[in-house]
Amino acid sequence: MRNVLVVEREPSTAETMVHDLRRQGYAARSVDSGARALRMYRDADLVLLSLELPDVDGLEVCRSLRSESDVPLIAFTRRDDELERVLALKAGADDCVAKSWGHREIGARIEAVLRRTRPRPATPESISLRPLHIDPRTRQVRLRGRLVDVTSKEFELLYTLAASPETVVSRKELMARVWGSNWAHTSRTIDTHVSSLRAKLGSSGWIITVRGVGYRMGHAWQVPEVSAG
Repeated sequence: MRNVLVVEREPSTAETMVHDLRRQGYAARSVDSGARALRMYRDADLVLLSLELPDVDGLEVCRSLRSESDVPLIAFTRRDDELERVLALKAGADDCVAKSWGHREIGARIEAVLRRTRPRPATPESISLRPLHIDPRTRQVRLRGRLVDVTSKEFELLYTLAASPETVVSRKELMARVWGSNWAHTSRTIDTHVSSLRAKLGSSGWIITVRGVGYRMGHAWQVPEVSAG
């Protein structure tokens, strides 16, 4: 649920806006001054800011918010004044509209601004190297249908290698992507996790060491399973 902070000096107008936003599925609250907005905006996913405030010029609030944060910001004014809208945009607002909007329009404008400024990350895809299946949504690894119990870092390491199965991934890149760490001091961590993954997958052929470089996925999935008896 997106959190919207409404900055509006008139209590009845603020109450109506908060009510309409909540009906549209947002978590909304209001403050009545620029000073309070500058204290409270950090918990918001978007700020809906009136340019007519009792204490601080609305354009100055725009500039202050933008200098401190990249929080999405929609300014609004009671006057249908092109110059004021232009000044608000130049001051850092992502959008500026006249207060004559309807509640459906403001909901649409909020979603449009959030799409531009807070794009949703792409959902990682599942990887299937039969008989090995890796699902990033459930964080599960299955080998021949059997659930393999892996730790969080083991999963990230395996997924990183399996995402490009024919590519050698350097130790430095693995440390950066999986651990976000300085590889020069802690690269032995990779060896420990690779060893554990090989044991859990039942074959050293799943992860191949490329000496002096890093690791890549092996071709264990290409070897047919031999049935007992």
